[in-house]
Amino acid sequence: MLSVGLTGGIGAGKSAVSRLLSEYGAVVVDADRIAREVVAPGTPGLAAVVAEFGPEILSPDGTLDRPRLGAIVFADPDRLAALNTIVHPLVGARSAELEAAADPDSIIVHDVPLLAENGLASLYDLVVVVDAATGTQLDRLVRLRGMTESAARARMAAQATREQRLAVADVVIDNDGPLSDLEPQVREVWKRLRERSA
Repeated sequence: MLSVGLTGGIGAGKSAVSRLLSEYGAVVVDADRIAREVVAPGTPGLAAVVAEFGPEILSPDGTLDRPRLGAIVFADPDRLAALNTIVHPLVGARSAELEAAADPDSIIVHDVPLLAENGLASLYDLVVVVDAATGTQLDRLVRLRGMTESAARARMAAQATREQRLAVADVVIDNDGPLSDLEPQVREVWKRLRERSA
């Protein structure tokens, strides 16, 4: 089993790389998806988040109001740390369960947005970083995700710098261009991962 950490700044295109690797045969363990699961209605995770941040972070239907919570935590590093203290152990435990359930010959790709920020590089056999220029990230967040420029900059500022991510990379995928330039790079990375796994 080969354990790969996949990361990249918001808007860099990590999700596109993750999707392609999954199509090629990787078992993708998506930390963002798991982070949503562990705070679903009725979970101990959601109860802990409400205890920390108050019931006003709930939508009328009882689900977590992610934009409201995001506005709180991305404006205050201490509040972000408090949220991470609740959510990260739950995500880690669920990720370990999914990896343990995979076939022993699998290539497990852990899609972890905050890999560099949380010092997780040593947990993986190698780390793949999806990289894009800051201007490219900002453009994608505003144009494709509909974020305001100030909101996009706040989200980017809450993450590791580009240099910090590149410092933990064993493999870098340059995603500064169009999607058509990305696919051949990801196919080549998959080939290298399979060779290493074998």
